[in-house]
Amino acid sequence: MARKLGVQYVCSNCGASYGKWQGRCSVCGQWNTLIEQVEVGTAVAGSSGRALKASDIANALKSRTSRLPSGLVEVDEVLGGGFVPGSVSLLAGEPGIGKSTLLLQLADNASKKHKVLYVSGEESAQQVALRAERLKISDKSLQLATATIANDIAATISGGGYELVVVDSIQTVAVNEINSAAGNVSQVTNSAQLLSAAAKSRNTALILVGHVTKEGNIAGPRLLEHMVDVVLQLEGDRYGGFKILRSAKNRYGSTNEAAIFEMTDIGMRPVDNPSAALLAERQASDGSVVHATMEGSRPLLVEIQALVNPTSYGYPKRTASGIDLNRVNLLIAMLERRTKLKLSDKDIYVNIVGGIRLAEPAADLAVCMAIASAAKGMQLKKNAVVFGEIGLSGEVRHVPFLEKRLSEAKKLGFEAAIGPRVRSGRKPGLLMPVTDIRSALNTFLEKD
Repeated sequence: MARKLGVQYVCSNCGASYGKWQGRCSVCGQWNTLIEQVEVGTAVAGSSGRALKASDIANALKSRTSRLPSGLVEVDEVLGGGFVPGSVSLLAGEPGIGKSTLLLQLADNASKKHKVLYVSGEESAQQVALRAERLKISDKSLQLATATIANDIAATISGGGYELVVVDSIQTVAVNEINSAAGNVSQVTNSAQLLSAAAKSRNTALILVGHVTKEGNIAGPRLLEHMVDVVLQLEGDRYGGFKILRSAKNRYGSTNEAAIFEMTDIGMRPVDNPSAALLAERQASDGSVVHATMEGSRPLLVEIQALVNPTSYGYPKRTASGIDLNRVNLLIAMLERRTKLKLSDKDIYVNIVGGIRLAEPAADLAVCMAIASAAKGMQLKKNAVVFGEIGLSGEVRHVPFLEKRLSEAKKLGFEAAIGPRVRSGRKPGLLMPVTDIRSALNTFLEKD
């Protein structure tokens, strides 16, 4: 019978260890920093263990195995060609965003040619079966199990001969040797280590589902993200709009790719032309500007809407959906300082249509022109897309992927693109360059 491992409590601030839990660390004086961990036996260096057998890297390349395709081309592009055997991937996202739906589809697709196991710790087998019925999944080759004990899942991976295993989710499983509840920092860390070791020993691709905090960060210790090979984020509006799958960490491929999906009655479906879908219901009016953004290496046209009203209170209200509010406040302050716009007594609302979230600085010019357009009741003179980063002096700065943005605008029938000057070479025919925000507003805005 295996010896049950002991437990120690380690301070997350200074690293001091204790035999039992206490509220305050006596070494550093911090409160509530002691975390339960499994004790690891110490050994004299070199007394146990054996010398490693090394070989040249050419032999390792010869034994390299091919990737395991997910069944969805868009997901394979994000991964860099599919799942690598023996790799550990972490998929995180808000509750209800579609993580379980997407993974059940991937597991079903992969089970056509490979041995796949789907382990659910959050739902019963009947609940998973109901989702599978909704997704039109009836393939008997996909194996399903329910478990919340990490030891049992690791033993199944070690002895089952599976090529792909999905565990939904890492926050619901626990290690027998630790007495704390599932989801605890120690449980998440040790469960992930146990499952990863089992998967790598059997050359099995492992996918873990992770929860997120209210700030949008992956729940649990930061160590969890360092332990896995790939970190995938599923983002978007849980109540509608597009869902974007992007890679935050990838040891086997690029982190510049993104896949765009739409939730339907039969699951997540890739969107062939998201720009056209986002602009299909657009009505040209003041406060509406089309921005050419980049999702990874893929160009995307999104509508930015702004609404400016006189404030009814002493302090103006500023609200932003789909873009960082601090960035919007910075741009508003810059507009007041560098242009003749008076916005200190105005309520300002900015919205990115379609549930898309913009993080790149290239959206600055479009946001500023949308706010100015709404404040003055003016529209763009031309049917144009807008992009460009803006500095605090009001200058319009260069942005990457200029050709891709222009190509997407031309494909959807736009006549022009308002953006920064080209640093070198010939100016593209569609581009109408601007040097600063003031000249951009004076040149391209006109009354309805």
